[in-house]
Amino acid sequence: MSRIGKKPVPVPANVTATIEGGQLSVKGPKGALAMPLREEISYTLEDGGISVQPANATKAARAFWGMQRTLVQNLITGVTDGFSKKLLITGVGYRANAQGKNLKLQLGYSHDVDFEIPEGIEIKTPDNTTVEISGIDKQKVGQVAAEIRRWRKPEPYKGKGIKYDGEFIFRKEGKKK
Repeated sequence: MSRIGKKPVPVPANVTATIEGGQLSVKGPKGALAMPLREEISYTLEDGGISVQPANATKAARAFWGMQRTLVQNLITGVTDGFSKKLLITGVGYRANAQGKNLKLQLGYSHDVDFEIPEGIEIKTPDNTTVEISGIDKQKVGQVAAEIRRWRKPEPYKGKGIKYDGEFIFRKEGKKK
């Protein structure tokens, strides 16, 4: 029995949710999002919330129950508050600069890396070593952050590279004489 799945997802007053054609659509102050509905799960719009219940007693329905409730919650949170990730760049000469629809990264390669910012994502660089990624789709924000981080993952000896804010890099000891 899913403890998370039992709770209905509260819908704020400034958000409208509709279920039609096998899709849940949510509109709010930051934009609109939609998600396809699973056949194993039944979704109902109640007063002030969306209830997610398994449609049948199969193992697959129970497995999807909590996850689908969380995905509905992410839709509501995305259109009201949005999601953001912060990346920190460490290393001598490593810099980032947002220019229009591109993010220019200098990461110690012989050339600069130009990362094209996808639609629906906003990237800010408050200083040369900080990249703030924000948007209404949690999956898209996380994917963009992972793609930027992939250009130069943090290494364990000096800690140089791109890391998430709050990420711990396990440091190794260098060579001994």
